[in-house]
Amino acid sequence: MISFLWYSGTGIAVSSAPFAQKVAETIVGPNVQNHSTKAGKVLAPTLEFLRQHAPFDRMSGAHLEFLAKHLRIGFYPKGTIVTQPVSGVARTLYIVKQGRVRGELEGGRRPTAGEVWELVPGECFPIGALLAHRAVAIKQRAVEDTFCFELDRDDFETLLLQSPVFSDFCARRLANLLDETLRGMQAGLVGELSRDVSLNTPLVNLIRRLPVTCTPDTSLALVAARLHGERVSAIVVTDSAGAPLGLFTTNDLLGVVAQGTALDRSIASVMSARLLMLPPRSVAHEAAMLMARHSVSHVCVVEHDRVVGVVAERDLFSMQRIGLVSLTRAIIQAPDLATLARLGRDVHRLIDQMLAQGAALGQFTQIIASLNDHIARRVITLCVAEEGTAPVPFTWIAFGSEGRQEQTLKTDQDNGILFDVPAGGDAEQVRAELLPLARSINEALDTCGYPLCWDNVMASNAACCLSGDEWRERFRLWIEHGTVEQLQAAGTYFDFRVVYGDELQASTLRRWLMQQTSAAPQFLQRLGESALRHQAPIGLERGAFAESVGEYATTLDLKRQGTALFVDGARLLALANDIAQTNTIERLRAAAQLGVVDASEVDAWCDAYSFLQLLRLRHQQALLREGRPINNHVDADGLSDLDRRILKESFRQARKLQRRIAGDFQLPSELLESE
Repeated sequence: MISFLWYSGTGIAVSSAPFAQKVAETIVGPNVQNHSTKAGKVLAPTLEFLRQHAPFDRMSGAHLEFLAKHLRIGFYPKGTIVTQPVSGVARTLYIVKQGRVRGELEGGRRPTAGEVWELVPGECFPIGALLAHRAVAIKQRAVEDTFCFELDRDDFETLLLQSPVFSDFCARRLANLLDETLRGMQAGLVGELSRDVSLNTPLVNLIRRLPVTCTPDTSLALVAARLHGERVSAIVVTDSAGAPLGLFTTNDLLGVVAQGTALDRSIASVMSARLLMLPPRSVAHEAAMLMARHSVSHVCVVEHDRVVGVVAERDLFSMQRIGLVSLTRAIIQAPDLATLARLGRDVHRLIDQMLAQGAALGQFTQIIASLNDHIARRVITLCVAEEGTAPVPFTWIAFGSEGRQEQTLKTDQDNGILFDVPAGGDAEQVRAELLPLARSINEALDTCGYPLCWDNVMASNAACCLSGDEWRERFRLWIEHGTVEQLQAAGTYFDFRVVYGDELQASTLRRWLMQQTSAAPQFLQRLGESALRHQAPIGLERGAFAESVGEYATTLDLKRQGTALFVDGARLLALANDIAQTNTIERLRAAAQLGVVDASEVDAWCDAYSFLQLLRLRHQQALLREGRPINNHVDADGLSDLDRRILKESFRQARKLQRRIAGDFQLPSELLESE
């Protein structure tokens, strides 16, 4: 009998026997060594493997060679424990070379399909334990015969000091992987949109020339001559110290000429005194959002109260492509629903453009929500005009993803109405007057591409068209008597935001609501239980995400099994700690600022949530290009290795958030172990 493997601790190492060496070389290359000898001179196969995986693909040649020289190879037959908590402080970094390693839950309980936590070739463990000089938190076992590259902790710490890329990856694993997948997505689109600037570019880098300025008493005729002679689209009116007082654009000039305004009038009498100003270090995205919000096409760049430049919409987006500002303006001025429906489709084209421009993940859903808000406001305005006037003043509020400003391309309606009852009036009478208008608005939104809510969470539903007192009563019933099941369904109502109408009225309701929820521990416990009803899957084995029936039986629901976990957790933290924000990432950041959770934890949670949102957008864009209905169901087997890796890490972060919720709100531990 030929024996070519020997045990060392919990692992099995390749011996130096010729037969064993030949078998190992077939798996890991000719530089394989025994368990106690450093890597030899022939490093090419090891380097080739490392360069296929993050972060090694971005490390310098010298640092990568250091790593390869200090690796050894360990072999773990199927079922062998690689590392476990009882082994003490972690002393080895493992890089899976071939095979699979699975994490086991506490107590030895066999994980359900959706809880499988597997590491595949190219993945590293246990980085957190090595950084913290502690034991691993879970047991890791070889699922099949597995080879791992192994690095001693001393060499691991040396590499941390030497390689900024490796150090950054270990400190920000998820963010680092996320950057890599974004780079890949941008590369696929940048050729087509190469002339567009990055939305993360500082405004100072977009300023091509000194601003063209004039004094307030300059005549309109002279200003027109300067606009033409300088070949600019705007002139800034300044005082003697260079501080901006107003702005006058070529569009403004067309307007005053059409009105027959005398050209000898001073520019001060016709300029726009409403200036949009940003400092030089603000980025293009901020300028684009500001322009879109106010429907203007220029922003003054101001430093120390002096104007240093003007950034126009055409500086942000190539004129040959869809511009956020021009699209916003077209929506605001749309004459009918047919035009709005067509403009709504342009939002989809804008996403590809923004991906290539390097927009940050949070910017996508924020911009989509902003455009959707403009469409909703224009729809409401058109419907009110068709009625002649609104029966009574009302506030249109958005719930769910629109309330959180987190909409993707697949979004139905979640909205309601908030109104005041006139003195001596009756809520039922006001509601009866508003419901026909609400129905026409809901139907018009449906025409514009926002489907009617299947659960009837819409303003045309009498239960969602309420006075301030009625909304308070409805929230009070949920807070005091809502069951876990009821709160699971009602959660999105707590994310309301004004789209049209009186901001003050909604703010008053929000302040009252925060006072009630933060002082209701039993409500928070029930809400916590509802947040743990769905749990993050861990592994990506085929069929692990089965919906059990229908066409999506082998897919992952990126909303229910992904983003919703972070949304529910952030909502709970916000309602418990008097955090008024409704956006998920803003809620998490606010919780960190209050010291409720650790900032480093929040960074990872936000990165995980952002990746899941990005994956949803990318999946939905692909379906649109193929002419297929939009959904949130992705085939995990069809994802790239990098995406699968980030997806698994995102699910781990969701589990960490859920464990934090279970601990903070004293929820039964079995909630985290339910199938």
